[in-house]
Amino acid sequence: MQDAYFCPVTATISVIGGKWKSIILWILYQDTHRFSELKRKIPKITQKMLTQQLRELERDGVVHREVYPVVPPKVEYSLTERGHTLSPLLKSIAEWGEAYMQEPA
Repeated sequence: MQDAYFCPVTATISVIGGKWKSIILWILYQDTHRFSELKRKIPKITQKMLTQQLRELERDGVVHREVYPVVPPKVEYSLTERGHTLSPLLKSIAEWGEAYMQEPA
């Protein structure tokens, strides 16, 4: 799949781009979370969209899904080793966003 990209920015955006993925990654960068916690922290995302985005992030190797054999089922999401390599990028995006939010309109 990596061979399909014509530039490194395209590869990066295909993994973290879109309305929700960077938000999910930022939350998981801070700590491991259960699905319901993620949903609570991103109130405007639908359950279907959160599920889809988590599956895509898992497929791309940046999010790990851990299922615990208990009743009721317990599922936790965290960043993989590859996901943690996005930390500098996520921090830079957050810093830029904080500065942007402080600027007068």
